[in-house]
Amino acid sequence: MQAQTGAPVKRAFLELRYFKMRNGPQVARTTAYLEKGWFPAAVRAGVGPVGFFSAVVAPDAPFILSLASYASFGQIEAVHQQIAADKEFQAAADEFNSGTEPPYIRMESSLLWAFPSMPAVEAPPPARAARIFELRTYQSPNEKAGERKVKMFGDGEIAIFRKSGMLPVFFGQTIIGANLPNLTYMLAYDDLAARDRTWRAFSADPDWQKLRSTPGLSDAEIVNNISNAILRPLPFSPIR
Repeated sequence: MQAQTGAPVKRAFLELRYFKMRNGPQVARTTAYLEKGWFPAAVRAGVGPVGFFSAVVAPDAPFILSLASYASFGQIEAVHQQIAADKEFQAAADEFNSGTEPPYIRMESSLLWAFPSMPAVEAPPPARAARIFELRTYQSPNEKAGERKVKMFGDGEIAIFRKSGMLPVFFGQTIIGANLPNLTYMLAYDDLAARDRTWRAFSADPDWQKLRSTPGLSDAEIVNNISNAILRPLPFSPIR
């Protein structure tokens, strides 16, 4: 699935895990488990960067989304083994999964491979107030079209995001998940007004107008569905 040439780039693997639930005790229960159980265990196991988010405007809300970054497939295996032996985590997991009421309706995960042009998660710099985040997923009609879209980001689109004032967090090509082929990326903004302002700047940017008009790179040729969600970080999320 590597679309770019040259020396290999060490790219992170990213897991997006959704805890889909009803409003009420499920939200508080899952939040407490992630904050006091999974997050500390992940830190002890060397996972990171990590982030935890809830939906502001998104399909299938309410949910909590966890983002975890791994350096390699080997680290994913090692972390699962280490967490399985972590007594503090296992105690938290036992409490989370006990009781007659389920802590969530369904849990869904996907595994992404970070883009060569942005091979690792970039946590935004510290701010006085928590930012908002936008998660966007682009489905493509076939794998070759998806690879062209990945390359398009590396050939200038991510740079135009930055120039427009957006804060890219990650870009990943889904290798295990639903609705393949697709890619997902996350952007951060100071607030909703900043989101609107930066998207207007991006849309009007002459470099973007030139890039999107390149033969073979129009949306109609490489993207056949776009979905997005507006998220906010949970209070304990390191990415915020």
